[in-house]
Amino acid sequence: MREAAHYEKLEGGKVHCHLCPHQCVIADGRVGRCRVRRNQGGVLYSEIYERVTSIAMDPIEKKPLYHFHPGSSILSIGTRGCNFACEFCQNWAISQADAATSLLTSQQAVQAAQREASIGIAYTYNEPFIWFEYVLETAKLAREAGLVNVLVSNGFVSPEPLEELLPYVDAINMDIKAIRPEFYTKLCHGTLAPVLANARTASRRTHLEVTNLIIPGHNDSEEEFEELGRWIAGELGPQIPTHLSAYFPRHRLEAPPTPVETLERAYEVVSKHLWHVYLGNCHSAKGSDTRCHGCGATLISRRGYATRIVGLKGSACAACGTENYLVA
Repeated sequence: MREAAHYEKLEGGKVHCHLCPHQCVIADGRVGRCRVRRNQGGVLYSEIYERVTSIAMDPIEKKPLYHFHPGSSILSIGTRGCNFACEFCQNWAISQADAATSLLTSQQAVQAAQREASIGIAYTYNEPFIWFEYVLETAKLAREAGLVNVLVSNGFVSPEPLEELLPYVDAINMDIKAIRPEFYTKLCHGTLAPVLANARTASRRTHLEVTNLIIPGHNDSEEEFEELGRWIAGELGPQIPTHLSAYFPRHRLEAPPTPVETLERAYEVVSKHLWHVYLGNCHSAKGSDTRCHGCGATLISRRGYATRIVGLKGSACAACGTENYLVA
């Protein structure tokens, strides 16, 4: 364990955690809502410092990041716990359960990335912001070693830790799980407003892509697709790559799997507002390749995670010269 950052001590042995918008006040011997930050004797500790549940080399497209070093591979690491408790969690076995962990120091993570010829380190599988102390330390070492740092996040973090970590972050895939607050209250046990605020901040400071998991009966109306597309275009910019992903029943939620037809309808609606929209977790002829938003030429061809760059000159279209905002 390591003493946590972003907290204050209170009277009676309690502590006030400021890491995320839950702002947990934690009694001695108890943990916060993330289940991994524990008050021990009036001091807040991270129980997951240097502890990992998963480590693997992944295609960068699996994060998913389609406009960040396309076709490359990245060392991906994760731990346990989450500051949301999503009823539909796709990784609930590590985020919502006390999964077994093993030791991986920051130095070992960087060495593993170098050994595997990875472009960097992705902090993923569970919520990386609750792993704050370790992610910050590792990201600094990775940056010194010439590696990139990627976060796959729910975006639910307080402004101060976000500002502290962002200088070391090269790309984020952030979930906007729905565009309406009641979805977050009912199904995530959190709030939407901080996520949207942090997406705005991140869009101005690093490479950002957005993922929206479409769940039948909960966030799959045409009106919500329209609201989501308009909000991203207006608040983050039309150039933000957006991934619309299929849901499959996991954890507690028993909604049916997302039909391909729903995803394709969402694609058509959201694409009216955004330059680059993609479909995930499904088989569809739409939403796979990257096409120039100026002339429509194919820039990157994808079949699953197999990626071919076919029409790029730097980050611009080789055919017409239009900038498509890719980090190559």
